[in-house]
Amino acid sequence: MTVLRSGSASDVGLVRSSNQDLALATSSLFAVADGMGGHAGGEVASRLAIEELSAAFGRQPTGSGLAEAVTSANAMVWAHSQENADLRGMGTTLTAVALVDEGGRDVLALVNVGDSRSYRYHDGELTQITNDHSLAEEMVLNGELTPAEAAFHPHRHILTRALGVSPDVKVDVWRIRPIRGDRFLLCSDGLTNELGNNQLIEVLSTVADPQAAADLFVRAARTHGGSDNITAVVVDVIVGEEDTRSIPAVMAVSPEFVDPTGVAPDGVAELQPLAVPEIRIPNRRERRKAKRRERRRDRGRRLITLRTMLFVILFVAIVGASYFSVRWYNTNSYFVGLNGNELVIYQGRIGGFLWYHPVEAQRTGVTTADVGPTYLPALQSGVEESTIGNARTYVKNLVSDHMSTHSPPSMLPPASSTTTTTAPGAGAGGT
Repeated sequence: MTVLRSGSASDVGLVRSSNQDLALATSSLFAVADGMGGHAGGEVASRLAIEELSAAFGRQPTGSGLAEAVTSANAMVWAHSQENADLRGMGTTLTAVALVDEGGRDVLALVNVGDSRSYRYHDGELTQITNDHSLAEEMVLNGELTPAEAAFHPHRHILTRALGVSPDVKVDVWRIRPIRGDRFLLCSDGLTNELGNNQLIEVLSTVADPQAAADLFVRAARTHGGSDNITAVVVDVIVGEEDTRSIPAVMAVSPEFVDPTGVAPDGVAELQPLAVPEIRIPNRRERRKAKRRERRRDRGRRLITLRTMLFVILFVAIVGASYFSVRWYNTNSYFVGLNGNELVIYQGRIGGFLWYHPVEAQRTGVTTADVGPTYLPALQSGVEESTIGNARTYVKNLVSDHMSTHSPPSMLPPASSTTTTTAPGAGAGGT
């Protein structure tokens, strides 16, 4: 008998105004949905998908029932979007895992639509089970991008598959042996956009309690940016099978889950067994290559961070240079103006410049009575000088010019001519 234990956590993040993610964690069914389509549409889509998934799986708790429950959830979201014009275009991702019985043997059935992910942590190794249904991931599969490039590609959020965007949907399904000690992480892209595989491994390998691990995942993603809603569900296999390497642990199957017996769950229609490609456990050499790829991916993350830092530094430098240029332009200028009837030397530009306003640099003690009236209009507007010394000289020259043209009258008596008067009777040779 398989025994599972789980924990879940969700957070709006640091950028979004609402949480359009939704988690589900019961004793046998676990899921994460990441809604899209605006504030209302995203929340409605994820809620409808989780509710219908839970209800439909409850009616048929089998592997094929889980796949059919996803199809039913898609129909539910699609129908609501068609009935309500405000919800047109809404959709949601969905990844889920359920404990089901397959002919008397416990199996974990896992389904996925969209770019929410499911991981398996086994024996110190982390494996991403699901494939992102995104444009960037398709470019990786076509050899157009490397995984490191896809992690930061602008099309990584453009989904090629989601619930509720069309009447039909293709569902990816896996059959997984519940091996004792295994841990499964189901999460929205708000977690994997912020944390790399090494950070996921660090939490899964050190935090034993699944609830504490889910909480720590959410806090760590917020700390690293929190640019989207963040949701994590951690599921531990407490009691399960022993690890037998000769038997594949994870197998991918077709969109319709088929029991190994070849008999449909309802016992009516008989289906032919499908080819099941094995997801092989990598050997040591392959693990080393994967680790090197992960290190390159981490370097890519650091490179982006470095570029961001350089951009911020450059931006601050430009703003700082602009500030000091404006300040220099403003403070390296003076002008002579009037404050009432007194001539005052101001520092700054006439009329001010941007956020700088002229300030008094020196009161001269010279009044308008001490300068010629022809200079008063210019003084009222302001007479600009390059230095405070030049401004002082200008005021001095105004005073000197006024004094030279308005000198006070002389106190000396005016010069007069001398007249000689001959006394009457006096003359040359007179007697």
